[in-house]
Amino acid sequence: MTIFSKIIAGEIPSYKIAENEKFFAFLDIFPLVKGHVLVIPKIEVDKFFDVPDEYLSELLVFAKPIAHAIEKAFPCNRCGLEVVGLEVPHAHVHLIPINSPDDLNFTRHKQKISAEELKESQQKILAALQG
Repeated sequence: MTIFSKIIAGEIPSYKIAENEKFFAFLDIFPLVKGHVLVIPKIEVDKFFDVPDEYLSELLVFAKPIAHAIEKAFPCNRCGLEVVGLEVPHAHVHLIPINSPDDLNFTRHKQKISAEELKESQQKILAALQG
């Protein structure tokens, strides 16, 4: 069982953004920038392109309102989408507020932000989702 499956099961706490029967979205606790969200399928598949076809298309539809909410909640040019897949053996996409291509550079050090800052980011995105 991956760490992401444990988050889905509620065994590990997370800053949940959205969930449905197939997907779960939550804040990255070591973000590249504030507002960095991970979107994962609830099925445990290692490689992104091994995810069943119907999940691939539905994942983007699930992520779309979250991306729009990120753009409303954080000062950015747009919400970038990145698939890396090396950190955790569970397919996932990163939704990140960006202003330049370098904002998606995963070789940079990730931020260490407080629980209060994570909660604030979560609340901003949730409010933007509702508005």
